[in-house]
Amino acid sequence: MKIVRIIARLNVGGPARHVAWVTAGTRRAGHESVLVAGTVPPGEDDMSYFAAAQGVVPIVISEMSREVSPKDAVTVWKLYRLFRRERPDIVHTHTAKAGTVGRVAGLLYRWFTPAALIARPRPVRFVHTYHGHIFHSYYGPLKTRLFLIIERLLARLATDRIVVISPQQYREIHEQFGVGRGAQFAIVPLGLDLSAYDDWAARRTRMRAELGASDDELLVGIVGRLTEIKNHKLFLEAAARCKAEREQTGANERTTRVRFLVIGDGHLRSALEAQARALGLTDDVIFTGLRADPEFFYPALDVCALTSLNEGTPLTLIEAMANARAVIATAVGGVVDLLGAPTDNANEAAPFVVCERGVSVRPNDAAAFARALLELLDAPELRRSLGARGREYAAHQYTVERLLDDLLKLYDELQPAQRELAPVADANDMRRVGRAARVKGD
Repeated sequence: MKIVRIIARLNVGGPARHVAWVTAGTRRAGHESVLVAGTVPPGEDDMSYFAAAQGVVPIVISEMSREVSPKDAVTVWKLYRLFRRERPDIVHTHTAKAGTVGRVAGLLYRWFTPAALIARPRPVRFVHTYHGHIFHSYYGPLKTRLFLIIERLLARLATDRIVVISPQQYREIHEQFGVGRGAQFAIVPLGLDLSAYDDWAARRTRMRAELGASDDELLVGIVGRLTEIKNHKLFLEAAARCKAEREQTGANERTTRVRFLVIGDGHLRSALEAQARALGLTDDVIFTGLRADPEFFYPALDVCALTSLNEGTPLTLIEAMANARAVIATAVGGVVDLLGAPTDNANEAAPFVVCERGVSVRPNDAAAFARALLELLDAPELRRSLGARGREYAAHQYTVERLLDDLLKLYDELQPAQRELAPVADANDMRRVGRAARVKGD
C-alpha cells in the first residue's frame, strides 16, 4: 500500500507524535508512507524534531494552518496535485483542519478523471481520525454549528472509515453529534512508545533535585500546551483552594509541603503567571516551560492533573500512568474510558469519583477539583494503588505495536474494495499500463 497521512501542524501535543510513530511504523511494515503537514503558527512550539527522530521528514504545505483562511483553497489544490503525483491507496487525515482540506482534495482526486464518466473513480480510500473534536468548548455556537455541518457532509461524501480513539469519543461524535454512520467507525486506541518509562523509579530524583524538593514534598503537575481548552486557569484556582484549606485545617497534621508544576508553554503563559501571583501562589507554583525529558519529569511528580474542557484521549495521562503516577482529571471525552469504572465505594452524588485508575472530577469545577486533590494528597496508599493499576493498564493497552497492528488491519480491510475499483482508465494510467506491457513483452 501507499499511504499519504495529513496533519494540520506538527505542534506540541499527542497528534504530532502519533503521526510520526505511525508513519515510521507503516514504513517498517513494508508500506510506502508519506507524511504531509502544515506550518506551526507563531506562539506554538514545533515538534518536527520528534518526527525527524523517527526518520520522518514531512512534506510541508505552508498554506495549511489551524484557522479557517482563504489560503485553504490553495491547500486543497496543492493536496490534489500531491495526490496526482503520489497516487495513494489510502489517504489518512488527522485533526479537524487536515480532515477538511484533505478530504475535499480527495473528492477532487477520486472523481476528476475520465473514468468517472462511467462510474469508475480512482481507487483510493479515505480514513479520518478524530484525536478530539471541536463540537464544544472551542468556538461560539454559530461557528461550531457550521463545523458540525461540514463534518457530517464529509463523513457522508468523502470518508470510508472514521477512527475514534475511545468508546466515549464514539458516543459523543456519532451518537450525540450525529456524525457518520455506525458502520463507518472503528475504535483504535492510541499507542505510545512506553519503553522509555520502564525504569521510572530510578529517575525519580533528578528533577526533584533540580527543584530542591525533599523526599517527602508532594509535587502536583499538569502537562500540556498553555491554551484555553486545557483550562489551566482552573488548575491554579484549585491549587489556591488546596493551599488555603491546608493552612486552615490542621497545620500540625499537614506539615508536608505541596508545590504545583505547570509543564509546557503557550500563548497564555503570561496571563497564567499573573493569575498565580494574584492568587498568592508565587512560592507554590513553578512554570517550567516546555521540557523534552518526560522520562524525568513524570517520575518526579506525585500526582498528574488534567483540567481540560474537551479531550480525545490525552497522552499526558497515559504517560503518567506508565510512570505509575496517580492521576486526577476532569471527566471529558476519552478520559472517562481511561480512568475506568468507579470503585465500589464511590459516591455517585459526589463532585468527584475515585475510579479504577484515577480520580474523575466534573468539568470546570475548581471547588470539586480542589476537594478531590486534597483527598488524593492525604492518601499515599491510594496514590500508590492508582499508580500501580494505571501502569499495568497502560502497558497492556497503549503500546505503539498494538496501534500499528490495529491500523494495518483497518487498511487491509479497505484493500479488497480498492481492487474492485482498480481498472481506472485515465490517460496517465493507460500510458503506464502500455509501458508495463511492453517491458513484459505481452
